[in-house]
Amino acid sequence: MATAHAEQAKINMIKQQIRTWEVLDQHVIAAIEALPRDAFVPDYLHNLAYADTELPLGEGESMLNPKVEGRLLQTMRLHPNDRVLEIGTGSGYFTACLAQLSQRVISYELRADFVAAARERLARFGIANVEVREGNGLVAQIEGGPFDAIVLTGSVPRVQDLDVLKTQVNPGGRLVAVVGRPPVMEAMLFTRVREDQFRSESLFETQIPPLQGLKTVSEFIF
Repeated sequence: MATAHAEQAKINMIKQQIRTWEVLDQHVIAAIEALPRDAFVPDYLHNLAYADTELPLGEGESMLNPKVEGRLLQTMRLHPNDRVLEIGTGSGYFTACLAQLSQRVISYELRADFVAAARERLARFGIANVEVREGNGLVAQIEGGPFDAIVLTGSVPRVQDLDVLKTQVNPGGRLVAVVGRPPVMEAMLFTRVREDQFRSESLFETQIPPLQGLKTVSEFIF
């Protein structure tokens, strides 16, 4: 996609998809404006980079719909000094958005080729406050935590699947995840109000692919 066309497509995406889905936080909008989404997708998907749809990345992974990405970013209420954990790097685009809004991002991805590609893309745009790690970030305490915000880019079937991650949220911190099974899923916000207490909020209904590595988590919990 030519640069001029890509810029116009980005403007249209923000105006027609993201803002109309109640994403009005100017910091979030600025982060999305600053990044060329088409540079984070496979070459054959360049013309669809700003479309109102999920994009297949291969090996069962997808790039989230832009409006869902925008709502999740807004829900996280990120501050410039926040430490963020992302589970599921994917293309690295959402990771780059997180990096624009926070101090440091640690992102976990199971697939080595996705890790390498995301690192290269982030480096290409001079995004240095992200560490992309290969592995399953769901099953153990993460070095570098606890975190002010945690986000999952794939769905989990049960709230209980988030138990390990909840222990790594700072007091006052947030965990954002899509919970449920098709056709009933909802984005949820969990805020740690005390050491042993979380407040949960249902945000909006959506459907996104399941997070890779869930089988391992189920076996671990069992």
